[in-house]
Amino acid sequence: MTKRVPRGADRQEAIADAAIHLVATRGLRGLTHRAVDTEAGLPPGSTSYYLRTRNALLTACVHRMLTRDVAGMPPPGADPVELMVAMTAGLAQDRPDDLVARYELSLEASRQPELRAAIVDGGRQLRAMLAQLLAGLGVPDPEAAAWPVAAMLDGLMYDRVAGTGTTLSPEAFEAAVRRSVTALIAGLRDGP
Repeated sequence: MTKRVPRGADRQEAIADAAIHLVATRGLRGLTHRAVDTEAGLPPGSTSYYLRTRNALLTACVHRMLTRDVAGMPPPGADPVELMVAMTAGLAQDRPDDLVARYELSLEASRQPELRAAIVDGGRQLRAMLAQLLAGLGVPDPEAAAWPVAAMLDGLMYDRVAGTGTTLSPEAFEAAVRRSVTALIAGLRDGP
């Protein structure tokens, strides 16, 4: 059976997915248009047709990860603490390439204003969604609280893919996330 070569929007998603995987597994030095074509199983020149510059390729990675983050949000109505735990533990377990690539891209963004803008914009969108969860938990000033909560969750995910958290079982990691989220929310509700 021959593998179907994606077209149009599917091809652009395949390019971004391949680029994310390459950044996660080879680092930014391993990311080239040619390597993306090969990884995605596309004809040579496909990536450069859609994304002419390296910066466009990097920005496409950020947009693709944001799209997956938003699509992976659980439906409203569930317990907000459990949603945060499930999203954090689930992302670390199911999409570690996205996390590693995000950290690589975040460091690169300190030197590339266009990439920085894409990361900042994506972070704003995710924090706005997090603020809604925090509001549902009765956290005062949920918009202001969303930043430190997001930073803590991101730190837990970073440790899971690149730190000592890699030694934990999935159950132990999820339990640690649950304890951390519960304690932080309690602290935010009670105030200083």
